[in-house]
Amino acid sequence: MEKNIKKVPQQTAEQSKILSKPRIFFGVLFIVTSIILAFSFISYLLNWKSDQSQAGTMLDKTVKSSNIFGKIGDWLGNLFIFESLGIAAFVVAFLFFVFGMMILKKNYFKPWKTFGHSLFLICWVPIFMGAITNGQGVLSGVYGFQIMDFLNSVIGTVGLWLILLVSISLYFILEFNLNPSNVKSKLNDLNDQTLGRVKAMMPNSSENFEADEELQNEQDLSIKSEDATINKVPDFTPEIEIEPIVTPNKTSFEELPNINVTESTGSSIDLNPVSKPIDIVSPKTDHIDFKVEVAKTIDIVDESDKKSQELVDKHGLYDHKLDLANFQMPTIDLLRDYGNEEIAINREELEENKNKIVGLLKNFNVGIAEIKATVGPTVTLYEIVPEAGIRVASIKKLQDDIALNLSALGIRIIAPMPGKGTIGIEVPRKNPAMVSMRSVIGSQKFQNTDMDLPVVFGKTISNEIFMADLTKMPHLLMAGATGQGKSVGINAILTSLLYKKHPSELKFVMVDPKKVELSLYSKIERHYLAKLPDGDDAIITDTHKVINTLNSLCVEMDQRYDLLKNAFCKNIKEYNKKFTERKLNPENGHRYLPYIVLVVDEFADLIMTAGKEVEIPIARLAQLARAVGIHLIVATQRPSVNVITGMIKANFPARAAFRVISSVDSRTILDSPGADQLIGKGDMLYFNGNEIMRLQCAFVDTPEVEKIAEFIGEQKGYASAFMLPEYSSEETTSTVGAFDPNEKDVLFEDAARIIVSTQQGSTSMLQRQLKLGYNRAGRIMDQLEASGIVGGFNGAKAREVQISDLNSLEQFLEELRK
Repeated sequence: MEKNIKKVPQQTAEQSKILSKPRIFFGVLFIVTSIILAFSFISYLLNWKSDQSQAGTMLDKTVKSSNIFGKIGDWLGNLFIFESLGIAAFVVAFLFFVFGMMILKKNYFKPWKTFGHSLFLICWVPIFMGAITNGQGVLSGVYGFQIMDFLNSVIGTVGLWLILLVSISLYFILEFNLNPSNVKSKLNDLNDQTLGRVKAMMPNSSENFEADEELQNEQDLSIKSEDATINKVPDFTPEIEIEPIVTPNKTSFEELPNINVTESTGSSIDLNPVSKPIDIVSPKTDHIDFKVEVAKTIDIVDESDKKSQELVDKHGLYDHKLDLANFQMPTIDLLRDYGNEEIAINREELEENKNKIVGLLKNFNVGIAEIKATVGPTVTLYEIVPEAGIRVASIKKLQDDIALNLSALGIRIIAPMPGKGTIGIEVPRKNPAMVSMRSVIGSQKFQNTDMDLPVVFGKTISNEIFMADLTKMPHLLMAGATGQGKSVGINAILTSLLYKKHPSELKFVMVDPKKVELSLYSKIERHYLAKLPDGDDAIITDTHKVINTLNSLCVEMDQRYDLLKNAFCKNIKEYNKKFTERKLNPENGHRYLPYIVLVVDEFADLIMTAGKEVEIPIARLAQLARAVGIHLIVATQRPSVNVITGMIKANFPARAAFRVISSVDSRTILDSPGADQLIGKGDMLYFNGNEIMRLQCAFVDTPEVEKIAEFIGEQKGYASAFMLPEYSSEETTSTVGAFDPNEKDVLFEDAARIIVSTQQGSTSMLQRQLKLGYNRAGRIMDQLEASGIVGGFNGAKAREVQISDLNSLEQFLEELRK
């Protein structure tokens, strides 16, 4: 083991040597090149006339060069000095030297600063030399002469020199910060330093001598010397001669102070002189006791925190799973294995579709630079890169032509694809692969997730398992025509939640107007379902009970917000953490709050029968309930604007769209077309507020759901379902005594006879029969309801008539007249 450890630094040293060889080579190469350039330039300037005449005779052996580096030196000098930069070519040689030192990691220069100065000099020096020499000689080079001649012809000689002087002035001002205030401060600092040195060299100051004597008395040190004496001068005048102080020279070790030398285990030597160090700065002060104390960190523990910590130490953290401690989560064996679900790539089909797409686009003068195919479970995504100058709109218009040419069910064009410089064409596969619920539930991605409410939908086009957190959505709106996989999608969502959350952490409120879709989950009522205290069935199918349940959820939401306010928490996660740590007292009404998921299978039927009475609590829950752990999953067959209103749609940022009938419905649910081009059978589009993703929803069959419900239902559960708070409707049926006959309308009795005779409590019928406006007919209907002749409002249905015949009505009216 020790041998292996010792080999590691040897290997790294050898690797560093191998890596350093190219660096040394190129560094030395750049430095040598700079030296060659510099000496070639110097030699060229000394003999530039003869060297210039020899510039084109490099291969002629009869011609001899006077340059120190021969004809190569002539060529370099002619190229850099005469034909380009003049004497500024030396800056190029200097830059080669700088780059060489940088490669060798010798940080003698600041790279960017050096490069900036060099670039300025390369641009300025040739023009300056051209202005001085007026283009004569080689000092300015062709570059300097041409620029100088152009500027001279445009702005004249005075303008040329003005530009040169202003540019060099700005250069020095900006580089060295030469503004008047800085120059003055630097001169003042220089004067102060000079005066300080002069004063230090004048030892005959009486104040200095007195300070020195006091310091010497404090330290009990005396300096004795036979060769030097100190004369004390009371006043400093120019006429008095000053004798210099001569410092005694100690040449023997006996005269030096004693030094204690101690060797420690780390081979370090401590030099401790016997004599005390001389404090030359501090003046003589009286002896004062000076104590230094470091303030201690005071951790103030709140009394409630202390008590909660004691409870945790005594009883441990609160375990919300303790009531059902032996509860077992559903096993993967309950889900059906549909065999091999790997995607089989049919290269003939891919090649055929590729050729058809390329050929069709070519017929419409749309060139393609690149094409790539990604095979998914249901569709194949062809990503094309159009040639330069091709408009994206011209490809979008060819959607129907591509579908016709490929003989496909539906083609969806994504132009452009988000985050990519391509245009996507989604083509359904001839033999789509199935995505089973077992494959996605058993994946490591789902098993190891740390999401609060993980929902696994299925797989993407790239065959990746797609998951989302319901707490982050925070509500989901689903739409799709009948038979396109919408109910299977709801079952997939519920199944993924049942496989991940304990009954104490999650409760469902299920609304099923169709009465058959969610009835499978009635077996888990005592584990996962929530209902009203007076509710017989936890899965709600009656419209009246739906209204009360939604209003009860609003009451639950308000109660939870009060608990969060009293606990000083912002969301349910913080609240439950505090409650688990026993920081909240159950005697004050605090309790562990499970997540509540409201599932509505057919929302359109509720809107048609109850209207505003359903829309208002749904919108209120969608707006406020996410922070207290109440989340909504609403599904509908037809996402029309009168079903999914603007108030509801604004609070459902996450949408899942299965195949719909028309592009209008697709725009209603997704705000963009595409859902009408899906192929059905679980093919869906998911929109999370940023981008639209195409997914193949995982398939879970009805027998699989029954097995899961039976497995959970057979285990020990709670005594009853989770009870929602009781909701008392504000619309209470008024008795006859509460009705004031003196305030009734003149046509009250006529309206009552019409209602009883027809047995139809309709406001519109009163308008027609009595020729009234809507407001007056509505007031009469309210009076009939208050008197007990008709029942309460029942959505789109007519009110129930409480009196069966006209004789009973006349008796009733006679009593009212008394």
